[in-house]
Amino acid sequence: MESDCLLPEALMEYASGHTTPADSILQALERDTYVNVLCPRMISGSYQGRLLEMLCRMIRPKRVLEVGTYTGYSAICMARALPEDGRILTIEHNEELRERILQAFEKAQVAHKIDLRMGEAELILPGLQAGGFDFVFLDADKANYRNYYPLLKTLLAPGGWLLADNVLWNGKVYDPACHDKDTLSVRGFNRAVQEDPEVENLLLPVRDGLMLVRKK
Repeated sequence: MESDCLLPEALMEYASGHTTPADSILQALERDTYVNVLCPRMISGSYQGRLLEMLCRMIRPKRVLEVGTYTGYSAICMARALPEDGRILTIEHNEELRERILQAFEKAQVAHKIDLRMGEAELILPGLQAGGFDFVFLDADKANYRNYYPLLKTLLAPGGWLLADNVLWNGKVYDPACHDKDTLSVRGFNRAVQEDPEVENLLLPVRDGLMLVRKK
């Protein structure tokens, strides 16, 4: 989910202007999301979508897990980078978005690579295969970030990668005056990753913060 970018607007525009733009299908999906869906800033958008696609092309995962589908933008970007036998399992709790998501996957011609699961992630994740995923993208409810971490680490194969969005949470994570539930959870997630001897991690100050984690 997107929050306010911490970089100056002009600098972010420059970075976006020197990044391969989204194609017409993704541009249409973003426009439709902003016109017809609540909280459109939750969409990954062209800059982050390009980063996800690039990472998947570099890492070359076969099995991807996404927690937080929203309208399907990020899943499409990742699916395009997967080989034909690669698959994404993506979880979305908002049942009202189901048909919109499925239509987006069909228009992007990646529906055959994506398994959409509707429901609450904390109920779905424990039933998935341990060590069954090469790459995980976490972009869901911030209040559960800390709770998701041990589940997601279990689902990662050795050498697998986790990317978590919004880990700077609009600067609230390093503001000692902020104690709301979401901030405490994201702060706890960051601390748990940093203190975990079983992983290597890099916090990227990109947009609202991305935590890149590799399971040893």
